[in-house]
Parts: sequence; structure tokens; C-alpha cells
Amino acid sequence: MDFTFTEEQQAAVEAARAVFSGVAPDSVPSPALTPGAVAEDIDRRLWGELASSDLLGLTLSEEYGGAGLDPVALCLVLRESAKVLARVPLLESCAVAMAVERYGESTLAAELLPRAARGELILTAGANGRTGHDPAELAVTARPEGSGAAPSGWVLDGVQSAVPWAQVADLIAVPAHTGEGRAVLALVDPTREGVTLADQVSTSGERLAEVRLDSVRVEARELIDAPGAWDRLRALLTTGTCALALGLGERVLAMTAEYTGKREQFGFPVATFQAVAVQAADRYIDLRAMEVTLWQAAWRISTDAGGPLPAAGDIAVAKIWASDGVRRIVQTAQHLHGGFGADTDYPLHRFHAWAKQIELSLGPAAAHEEALGDLLAAHPLS
Repeated sequence: MDFTFTEEQQAAVEAARAVFSGVAPDSVPSPALTPGAVAEDIDRRLWGELASSDLLGLTLSEEYGGAGLDPVALCLVLRESAKVLARVPLLESCAVAMAVERYGESTLAAELLPRAARGELILTAGANGRTGHDPAELAVTARPEGSGAAPSGWVLDGVQSAVPWAQVADLIAVPAHTGEGRAVLALVDPTREGVTLADQVSTSGERLAEVRLDSVRVEARELIDAPGAWDRLRALLTTGTCALALGLGERVLAMTAEYTGKREQFGFPVATFQAVAVQAADRYIDLRAMEVTLWQAAWRISTDAGGPLPAAGDIAVAKIWASDGVRRIVQTAQHLHGGFGADTDYPLHRFHAWAKQIELSLGPAAAHEEALGDLLAAHPLS
């Protein structure tokens, strides 16, 4: 197993660090002090810089203005974005664009992807279903219009909750199911007739939306019914969220090391006390486990490589470590910071809120362990 990154991937990391170096995690009001959303819009300045640095088209092919890199490169950039709590739909927009390029019609890709790479088009996805506990594709129905094997259009009905950045997105990728039970992916303009957005607020204070679809019509080319399209998008979104958890955890542990190295008790830095050092070491082990399982999952979906288990198994392991790991890291950080960790003038409380939102997005580790057990039962290891 070789996780050495290519020169192109390392160059993407350097470009990302240059862009994110000017981002302050406390650039918006504190979620702890704000009754609603911390801001109405994304960080437009940062979005423009990402576009200027060719990071929004990182994983698109050159014909669409991209760099032709893989999901591993995207995860590397997302890792850096989480260290500064970047308020941009980088994961959602890139993941949807990748799904459109791989599974959508060529005319649709040619229309959308160059604009997405330039930052002119914001894409997002509804991946939580009605409640967040059931498969997202079951929350919306898609029925064909017209007769024959090739419908002239599709009509969507249903609800997707907690859709990130929906209020500022130009298109929302909505998973749905047909009468035959197939999972499809529809690209929906949020201003289209029949679409209603109800404001929701995440644990981190960012705007989400409940997207309600009432007989919303989409053209045939706006619905991707290729097998595996939704599974691929879901895998990209999940693996990218694990990358966000890793980057956030790394930043929080670095903040904790800096604080405990300066904070003194009895004339010594508290970092020199065994109880403190052991807790920090345990969280470092969490980070390394989060990292290796992330790259395994990202490598599987980047290369479509085979293995004793489907790629869903590697993704489940990454989710187990990311969900539990990011929670343990911020809890330990708060403990070792003492009361200072809850000070709203200090950024740690923001990272705690974002970590909790990531944990909720990934779901409980026990559910992923159960899914992994089902995969092991279905694919016995010899």
C-alpha cells in the first residue's frame, strides 16, 4: 500500500494552502452568539480565489477547463479547507460536477462544467433524504412524461432536507427513485416552478434548506439515469466529508498542542504532564487512523480498483473513524483547554461546532459498523 502523492496532487495542496492562508475562521459571527445563520451567503471572495487558482475544476478533464486530477486530489484540498473552516461549497460543487462529467449527456456536461470550473455556476446536492435516516433516493419520486422508451421529461415529487448552500446554488443534484425502483439523479434549478426552499440552520451556524418538490418538471437531459450515478456521487460526498473531518481534527490538535505548550501550572507547561500528553497522543492515533482509512477509500473510488470487499466497505471504515475520531478530538481539545475552549473570542468553539456538524452528517459509527458487517457477510473473506 503506497500513499505517496503525485507531483500534481502535491501542487494542488500548495495552491490550496496559498488560497486558504488568508482565511480567518472567525470571519463571520459566532454560531454560539447568533440565533440564526451566521451569514446569508458563502464566502464569495474565497470562491473567486479558488476559481482563479483553478481549484474548482481540479477534478474535471481539460476539455472542460479542469486539471484532470482524481478524488484523492480533491480530498487533499478539502483537508486544507477544513483547517480554516472555509465557507464555500467546494465539496458539493466538485462532487456533482464529477458525476455530471462521468454519467451525464455530453451536451449537458459541455454546458455546465466549464462554468462550474470558472466558479460561475454553483452546484450542490441533497443527500439526506426527508429525515437523514433513510436512503436519500427514496425521499423523492421521479415519474416519466410521454410514452415510449425515451421520456420527454420527468416530474419530481418529494423532499430533501438539510441541503447545504441550496439558497445560493444554481443547480441542486436531487437523487430520486423511479417506478421501477431505479435510483436516478436530477439537476434541479431551485427557482423552478414547484420548488420551495425552507431555511434550516446547521449546528455550525451555516444555512441549509429543506427542498420541497411539488410536481417539478425537469427535461430528459437534466435527469441522469445511468446506473451507479447516485452511488458514485454519494461516495464522493461521503469521502470528501471524511477529508473535512481529518483537516479539522489536525487543526484542532495543533491548536491544543500550542495552547498546552504555553499554559503553565506549578511552573511547568501542562503539555509536560503525563495525563495531558497521553490524551494528546491518543488523539494523534485517531488522526493517523482517520488519515489512512480516508486515503484507502479515496484511492478505491479514484481507481475503481477491486478488492475483497466493494469500495463501500472501505468508505464505511473511513466513516467509522472520521465520525468517532473527530468527536473525540474536539472533546479532548475542550478538556485540555479548560474553560478557555468555550470562550467565544477564541476560535476553538467554532471548530467544535463544525466538528459536531460533520459527525452528524456522517452518522453514527455503529450504523457504519453494521453496514460493514453486512458487506462482510455478503463477501466472505477467504
